[in-house]
Amino acid sequence: MKNASSLLPSSPKKLLLPALLGASLPLAWLLFVIITKEDLFESWMYYPLIIIPLGGAVGGIFFFLMGFKWFPKGNQKLIAVIFSTLIYFVAIWLSAVLAFNFTGHFN
Repeated sequence: MKNASSLLPSSPKKLLLPALLGASLPLAWLLFVIITKEDLFESWMYYPLIIIPLGGAVGGIFFFLMGFKWFPKGNQKLIAVIFSTLIYFVAIWLSAVLAFNFTGHFN
């Protein structure tokens, strides 16, 4: 069994790029919605703008660790990439539910 230090990158800086890439997709989508309907923007929308990209960042880090650190080769990598892609979208969905639950707009 691997020890805990070998499961994570040697430097936390190596997780910054996957986190930024993971957060950029939901952030770009949310900003697109806000820009196209700028007359509807209200102050409660700051919570989803912060929480949903954080969920994307966590999903991006998980995707990086699964596909490139823990399972770097072969069929295991393919299965890990498929599984971690699903987990990425689940993380975004759960963070959206959490954000809209905080604001009281989850119906």
